[in-house]
Amino acid sequence: MWMRRGRAEQSDVHGAAELAALADGSVEPERRAALEASIAASPLLADRLAEQERAVALLQGAADQVDAPAGLRARLETQRPQRTVRTPRRLALAGVAAAAVAAVAVGAGIAVFGSGSHGARYQAALGPTALAPGARGEASLTRTTSGWRIHLHATGLPRLAGSRFYEAWLRNSAGVLVPIGTFNEGENVTLWAGVPPTSFTVLTVTREQADGNQASSGEKVLVGPVRNG
Repeated sequence: MWMRRGRAEQSDVHGAAELAALADGSVEPERRAALEASIAASPLLADRLAEQERAVALLQGAADQVDAPAGLRARLETQRPQRTVRTPRRLALAGVAAAAVAAVAVGAGIAVFGSGSHGARYQAALGPTALAPGARGEASLTRTTSGWRIHLHATGLPRLAGSRFYEAWLRNSAGVLVPIGTFNEGENVTLWAGVPPTSFTVLTVTREQADGNQASSGEKVLVGPVRNG
């Protein structure tokens, strides 16, 4: 009985090794047809092959899809299945690599979101000027990977059309103006800025004319400070 059990266990290991080789494409050509025929006739073997294929795919793609540190990426590279080695340890290595990559992904998420940088929000309450005494507005500034998305809602500004339009700006303490978008009327406006509101702390809206001059006209209709929301 012991001999039969030992042979059965040896047969299981040999079968797992051949399934792993078939999954990663390193099986000998003369064995492929026989293995595929056995798998086609056995749902159990088909399930085991599917598990091996998923493990190989996960291991091969893990290091490429996560911006892991160089040391971890090097370790993952060394754990990739080698076509000259056909052992049941492939599945175990895939599990180790997947766990390591998952840990890196979780850590990266904590670093990004825990820092409070991505998704940071600022607010601006915009008041009227002598050119538009009845105008009011408010803006929210949200940091994204593309820059600062600014949602502006203003009232009391007549619609401008044709060659006339409104333009929004962010200004720093030195008076440097950065244009962040143009629009015709103030309701539900989306603007974009590539400079941070931590240093460009004033939002203004001016009336402009399409005259080829890209500088501000100085005709301010709304102005207000940007504050951390």
